[in-house]
Amino acid sequence: MPDTNIEQDSLTASTSQSFRRPLKARPERLDKVLAKLIPEHSRSRLQGWIEDGHVLVNGSVARVRQMVGPGDEITVWPQVAPEDLAFSPEPVDFQVIDEGDGWIVVFKPAGLVTHPGAGNWSGTLLNGLLYRYPELARVPRAGIVHRLDKDTSGLLVVARTEQAQTHLVRQLQARTVSREYVALVHGSLSSAGRIDLPIGRDARVPVRMSTDRPIAPKPAITHYEPQRMGRLEPGGQVTEVVCRLETGRTHQIRVHMACLGHPLIADVLYGGKEIGGMSRQMLHARALAFDEPGTERRLSFAAPMPPDFVQALEVIQWES
Repeated sequence: MPDTNIEQDSLTASTSQSFRRPLKARPERLDKVLAKLIPEHSRSRLQGWIEDGHVLVNGSVARVRQMVGPGDEITVWPQVAPEDLAFSPEPVDFQVIDEGDGWIVVFKPAGLVTHPGAGNWSGTLLNGLLYRYPELARVPRAGIVHRLDKDTSGLLVVARTEQAQTHLVRQLQARTVSREYVALVHGSLSSAGRIDLPIGRDARVPVRMSTDRPIAPKPAITHYEPQRMGRLEPGGQVTEVVCRLETGRTHQIRVHMACLGHPLIADVLYGGKEIGGMSRQMLHARALAFDEPGTERRLSFAAPMPPDFVQALEVIQWES
C-alpha cells in the first residue's frame, strides 16, 4: 500500500483481507459492499482506503464509485487509524545533534523505529521525543516530518512547533531539504547517475515497495555517485555509494539501487545478502541541510558513521 508521508513511512498493516462476492450477488458500489463486509469501520474510512490504493478488485487498484458484481474478488489492506496509534512518552535512547527554537536534529540509531505503527506500538523515536520534549505533544506526529527505515541510521529533523512543521514540510515538498546518504551495495558500480522511477506498494508483497507496476506510485528521484570499489571474501565485489534524495518515498534508495542491479548489502527484502558480518541494510543518512523556520538561515549537519558501519568498511578490501 502507498506511503502516506513525505519520508520513509510504515503505517500500513501487513495482513490483507480477501472477499469473493457470491455468484448470485447483484452489482453494487464497492464502498457500500465493503461497509457490509467490514462493518466495524465507517464508510468514510473505507472510502479513504480505496482512494489511497489500499483496496483491489480482481487484482487491480479500485475506485470509490466502482461497481462490483458476482464473483468479483475484493482484497483490502486495513489501515491503522491515526487516533489508535500509541502516542505516549517513553524513555528511548537516541542522540540530539543540535536544536533551535523551532527544530531538533536527532541521530536515529539503526534498529529504532521512527513512528508507532502496526507491530511497533511503543519504543519508537516518537515515544522518546515525547518523553524528552513534552511540548511536542501539541505538535502533530510529535513534530516528525520525515522518516528513516528501522534499520537505517542517521539524521532526522523534528519540528518543535506546528508552524515550524508546516515550514519544513513545504521545504520537503519543494525539494529544498538536502539529504545525503552513504550506502554499501553489491557489485561494481563505476559511474554516477540519476534514477527517476515512481515508487508504490508492491501489488504482490505488501511489505515491499516497487517500481514494477506498483500500486498508487509516486514520483521518486535519487542521485547516486560511487566513491570506491572493493571486495569481500566471500561475498564478491562491493561499492560504496553516496545517494542524494530529491524525493523521499518509502524505501526509496533501497528500491532504486536494487533496480540498478546493485541492492544494498544485507537488505534481504530487496535481494541483498548478509556478508562480512553485516546484518542490517547498509544505509546511513550522513548529511542534512534545511532552511531554518523563522530565519531562513541555511543549516547543515553531518553525522559520523556508526560503529557497525565503520566495522563494515574496515573488512572490505578496497581497491587502491
